[in-house]
Amino acid sequence: MNKQEIPFLSATELAGLIRSREVSPVEATEAYLERIAQVDGKLNSYITVCSDEALAAARQADYCGPMHGIPVAVKDQLNSQGIRTTGGSSILADNVPDEDATAIARLKEAGSVLLGKLNMSEFASGDAFHHPYGRPRNPWDLDRNPGTSSSGSGAATAAFLCATSLGEDTGGSIRGPATFCGLVGIRPTWGRVSRYGMQAAAWSMDTAGPISRTVSDCAMTLEAIAGHDPKDPYTWDTPVPNYQANLSDDIRGLKVGVVKERVYTDVVDSEVGESVIRAIARLGELGADIEEVSLPMMVHSAAVSSLIIMVDAASLHREGLATHLDQYDYNNRIRLLAGSIVPAQAYQRALKARQALRQEILDALNQVDVLVMPTSSIPASLIPDRAGINSKQEVLDGYAGRRSFTSPFNLASVPALSVPCGFTGSNLPIGLQIAGRPFDEQTVFNTAYAYEQSNDWYKMHPDI
Repeated sequence: MNKQEIPFLSATELAGLIRSREVSPVEATEAYLERIAQVDGKLNSYITVCSDEALAAARQADYCGPMHGIPVAVKDQLNSQGIRTTGGSSILADNVPDEDATAIARLKEAGSVLLGKLNMSEFASGDAFHHPYGRPRNPWDLDRNPGTSSSGSGAATAAFLCATSLGEDTGGSIRGPATFCGLVGIRPTWGRVSRYGMQAAAWSMDTAGPISRTVSDCAMTLEAIAGHDPKDPYTWDTPVPNYQANLSDDIRGLKVGVVKERVYTDVVDSEVGESVIRAIARLGELGADIEEVSLPMMVHSAAVSSLIIMVDAASLHREGLATHLDQYDYNNRIRLLAGSIVPAQAYQRALKARQALRQEILDALNQVDVLVMPTSSIPASLIPDRAGINSKQEVLDGYAGRRSFTSPFNLASVPALSVPCGFTGSNLPIGLQIAGRPFDEQTVFNTAYAYEQSNDWYKMHPDI
C-alpha cells in the first residue's frame, strides 16, 4: 500500500492491516510523522512531536495488543515519561515528568505508538485566549475554533495527523472538539478511566477519553485505557466490556429520549437543530422507540457547572496565583480570580443544584435507554481576535447556549458521546450527543454506531 494513504485509514482498518502484516508499525509511524511535518504548520495541533521516540517504539513493537502499532497522540494534560507536559501553559514549559499517566501507560500496553503531545487551552480552561505554543485551528475552516480545551486532539484527529487521540473532558472538552471537527468523542462515566498522572481542572468532573474518526476507533481506544487503577482511588472496580467487539447496529426497541428543552429551542442554530432532528428521526427508522422527555433543570446546567469548575480550579491554582499571576493567560487569570472570591453559600447552592440535575437525568434514564440532543447549539465559532469579554450578552449567550449542552452530563457523571450528524451550508460539522446510564458506554456506542453506519457523514473529510 502507498505509504501516503496510511493516515487516511481508520484506526480499525489500520489495526487489521498491521495484524495481517500488510503494513508495519514503522511504515504507519513514518507516514503520520511525514504528514504532521507537511500539514501541522497550518493547524498548530501539536505542542511536542516525538519523532525519534515514536520511531524507536515502532521498531521495537511486538505483535501484541489490540492497538499494536497504531500511532496515537495525547492531550498535553497527561504526563508522559521523559517528554515535556505543559498543560498548554508557558508556566510548565520545562516540566518533564518521570512517569507516564496511567492512560498513556495503558495505550502503550495495548501496543500503540505515541506520536506526540497535543495542543490545548491553558490548564484545560475553555476560556483561555493565549496559546503559547501556537493557536490551534480547525481543519474545516482555519479561521474557526477546533473546540476547547482539547483543541489539538480535535484538530489533529480530523486532519489525519494521528490515528486516534486522547482528550480530557471537564465541562465538554472532548465532545466540543468532536462536534466542531466532525469526529466521534466520548466522555466516559466518571471513574471509568484513571486520572492518575493527569493535570487536574476540577476534580469531581475531570475524565480522560478518546476523540476518534469513527465509533469503532473510539470504542477500541476507550477499551484500551478504561478500568480500575489502584493509583486512582476514584476509579471503579467494574468490568470493562469489549466495546469494539460488542458493537451492534441493531437498535430495534431501544428507547431514545429526546430532551425537549435542548432540541426544540431558539437557542439552537437553525441548521444544527434541523440536522439533529433528522438524525433522531433516522434512529426511529432504524427501529428505536422515540419519545420526548422534559428535563427543566438542564437550562441552568452551564451556570452550575461553570461556578463549580471556577472554584475548583481556583483552589488548584492558589499558589500559582499568589506567586506568578502575570504568567497566566488573561482570560484564565480573570476566571481563576473570580473563582477565588465566590461566596461559600453560592458554591453550596451550585452543589445542591448539581445533585438535583443529576437526579433528574438519572430518573429519565430509568425510563429510556439513552438521551439525545445537540452536542453544541452552534457550529464551530470564529477564533476571537482579542482576549476578554465583549459584552454582558456574550456571557449570557454562553450560559444559555453552547455551554448548557455538554455540561448536564459532566454534572451527572454519566457517559456522553458526540457523533457527526451533518454539515451546515458553510460545510461546518454538526454533532448529535448521546448520553447513557452510568457505566453503560456500550449502549451509547451501539446507538452511535447504528446511526453512523446508516449514513456517510463519517466519510467526509476536511480538504487540508
